[in-house]
Amino acid sequence: MEDSVNCPFCQVDEANILHQNDFGLVIYDDNPVSKGHSLVIPRRHISSFFDVSDKERKSLITLIELARNQLNLIYQPDGFHVGFNDGHVANQRIDHLHIHIIPRYSNQLLHLDQRWGVISKSATE
Repeated sequence: MEDSVNCPFCQVDEANILHQNDFGLVIYDDNPVSKGHSLVIPRRHISSFFDVSDKERKSLITLIELARNQLNLIYQPDGFHVGFNDGHVANQRIDHLHIHIIPRYSNQLLHLDQRWGVISKSATE
């Protein structure tokens, strides 16, 4: 389990913050799977969504809505995937909760890879 000193989500550069409130912030994902792929991150170093307080949960939902509204204005996606990996077995690689907001476009396939816990099988298997 990484501590908050070494956690990349506890050390976010203010210049990269798109939205923020007392309990969380929104940034663009450094390794996006689509245009506008963003992350909602709680300020408190916490691993699991299921351990956030009610105030934090409501605050994070508000940030998801703000991010969605901004992404609609900038990129005009056709839809969104919103989700998170919770726990090592679910392929959570950074031990700080982060919620993905992935804009979806009707003309673009979404390619998920091992960091999402997805392993493609060849056509011959």
